[in-house]
Amino acid sequence: MYLENLVFDAVDPQGLGRFWEAALGSQVLTDDPDVYETRLSVLGGPDLDLCFQRVSERPNDDLRLHLDLLGGLEQTSVVDRLLGLGARHLDLGQQNVPWVVLSDPEGNPFCVMEERLIYAGTGPIAAVPIDSRDPAADADFWRWLTGWVAAPGGATRSLRHPSQQGLLLEFCPEPEPKAGAKNRLHLDVRLESADDPESLLAEVSERGGRELDPGWGELPWRVCADPSGNEFCLLPARAT
Repeated sequence: MYLENLVFDAVDPQGLGRFWEAALGSQVLTDDPDVYETRLSVLGGPDLDLCFQRVSERPNDDLRLHLDLLGGLEQTSVVDRLLGLGARHLDLGQQNVPWVVLSDPEGNPFCVMEERLIYAGTGPIAAVPIDSRDPAADADFWRWLTGWVAAPGGATRSLRHPSQQGLLLEFCPEPEPKAGAKNRLHLDVRLESADDPESLLAEVSERGGRELDPGWGELPWRVCADPSGNEFCLLPARAT
């Protein structure tokens, strides 16, 4: 298994996808009316596909996953460039913090981070912080799912690709338990040919997660939740 996608719910997949593509310097993969996909590649590290899938209404859930972008010594110029692409300043009550909080064109909050040594080699996405009921348990769960390894980060527990290149997954104590609404951002994990889906689903449950039935009919992938209730999808192995 390996981490393949970061998925955004979007009212306008093309508009939101093109914003993030310009913001990150990624490359378009799919440009369909209901799905826009763009690939972010990091030298020596993993690829990550950002997928934007159409929803009928802009999500109004609390954001349990968000992006921290690399700013560093160029933080001010990065912020100015993003504002020029359509981002907006956002006040979440953050007050005097060294990072800058913005929202993308559909209101999804993200941060442009200050200089931190832990972000060396991340590429334009420094980290994806994830709200967690138990950061240690969730980090262990995602380490099993992705094969990523413990790494220094800005949260209670952090994971990174074994190459030590590319973004960090950071597990942060949740301000409150997840409510019923589906997260507007989620991760997808791709199975490989040797992976048995039913065995993996059984182990998801053994490790504190669960399979979900979203009521969308028969799907080629399986919808699950991690121990803190954050949704993710198990995608079938690619045909060889």
